[in-house]
Order: sequence, then C-alpha cells, then structure tokens
Amino acid sequence: MAKSAASSAPPTPPAKPKPAARAKAPRAKAVVVQTPVNEELPPDRLNLIAQGLREKSGAKQAIFRATQAAFTLLRQVSQQLCLELTQKVTANTDASVKIDCLPVNEMEFHIRFSGDLLVFVMHSNIVTFPDDFGPLNTPYVEADFRRRFFGHIMAYNFMADSIRYQRLNDPGYLLGRLLINIDSHYFLEGVQQLELPGHDMSASTVTAESLRLFVESAMIAAVNNDLIAPPLPEIQKISVKQKLENQQVSRGSKVGFSFTAQQV
Repeated sequence: MAKSAASSAPPTPPAKPKPAARAKAPRAKAVVVQTPVNEELPPDRLNLIAQGLREKSGAKQAIFRATQAAFTLLRQVSQQLCLELTQKVTANTDASVKIDCLPVNEMEFHIRFSGDLLVFVMHSNIVTFPDDFGPLNTPYVEADFRRRFFGHIMAYNFMADSIRYQRLNDPGYLLGRLLINIDSHYFLEGVQQLELPGHDMSASTVTAESLRLFVESAMIAAVNNDLIAPPLPEIQKISVKQKLENQQVSRGSKVGFSFTAQQV
C-alpha cells in the first residue's frame, strides 16, 4: 500500500531560538573645544625668515653696494689728489719727493708721501651700533630703521718704512672711520685734526668734494704728527729676535693723536 505524500516529506527541524537583542550603549556627545579669540597661533617661522631676509639682508646688500661705490670714488679722488700734489711739490721744491697712490686690492689702497703711509681699508661687513651712538638718535635715522646699519672705511697712518722693511711690531694709528648708510650718507669720526661733521647725517652725502676733504684732512694730520724718539733707557738693550726681525732699536713713534667722535 503506497505511503501518503505527507508521510514521505522530511521532518521540519526545530526553529532556533533568536538571540536576545543587545542593549545599545548611549552615544557619547562630541565635545567641541573652542579656542579663545585672543589666543595667538604659533608664528610661521618660514615667513619670519623670509621677512627678515627681505627687510634686513636686502638692506645690507644695498649698503654694501653704496659703500663699495664710495670706496671706488675715494680711490679716484686720492689718485687725482696725489697727482696734483706731485706737480705742486716737484715744481717748487724737491723733485725727489714722491707722492704715490698705490693700489693693493679692491678693498684697500695706500697713499705714500714723505715718511708717512696712509692705508685706506673697506670692511666687508655691515655693522650697527648701540642706541646711544652719535647719529642713531637723530630724526633722520629714526625715520627708517635701515639707516641704523653702516658700511665702514678705515684710514690708518703708518710709517712708510714700517711696511718697506717689514717691521712687524711698529704701530699704526687710526685716523678716521667713515660710515656709509643705505642712502649714501656718511658719518665721520676720528682724530680732532679731521674736519668732522655733526651728528645729523641727513645733509652729509657722499660726494667727491666730501671724500677729498676726508683725504686731505688725514694727510694733514699725518704730516703734522712727527715721530718722537724713545727715551734712552728704553733702547739700551736689543734682543737677537729684534735684530733678526729687522727691528730698529731707536724707531720712533707718533704721539699727539686725540680721538673724538664729535667735532670740537
């Protein structure tokens, strides 16, 4: 006897119990931290560096070029002055008196006359000074911070024989320091024999006339400051080192230079 269709169907598996629903955790509320309005953000260092390069380094390059131009003009003025002096001296006095303007390099030249040697040196760096330095407190400088920086040209006086015979211990004397700013204005400080301007640089522009006055004043100061022989007790003994280094026992030294930063 055939089985019924119901009896031939496979048995239905029992239903699996449904897992209990998990309780949902409450969501944490986002905390928004508000930056106070008056709190400053850290500075952008690259921008600070770039700003410094634009404002200060660019100004120093311009000052160096202005100083270089002034030094070139100073050399030309000195060459012309030496030529005029040679013609004047040899025509009226002794033809053996030599006045020479001697180039050394792009940042140094010499003027040799009689027994004196003037050494003009342009420094390669740009400098500034403390706030109480002469021209820094003037309205002209305070109007532009770039005017606080200077290129400088030094004028030294040596005995000509000190260089000729390489007497390395012989002294030299600073006669003057010429400071040049970004506007090609100058400030001169030095010995009282120089014709020094006042502290206000606003009207002191670098010209051929002002530089010639500087050189002429330096030459006058050197000529009028004669060598003074040392006292006898100071030259009673000489070392072998002094003899081998070609140092004369009785070499003189100059006295009488009085240095001041202001015109007296």
